Amino acid sequence: MAHHIENDTIVGTVGGTILSVIPNVETGDIVRTLILATVGAVASFLATQILKWTWKRIKK
Repeated sequence: MAHHIENDTIVGTVGGTILSVIPNVETGDIVRTLILATVGAVASFLATQILKWTWKRIKK
């Protein structure tokens, strides 16, 4: 037996979830998330560059 969900049901569920979450999100939470995402991206980039540099030095 295959389960089939109509697109309208999916859209309604996602839309309702988003609309119920938006009023509960504070500006401070958004700013904190943006800052943490930026720090994480920079740390990841720097770690990658250091590992590439280290690997090149080891291969010589």
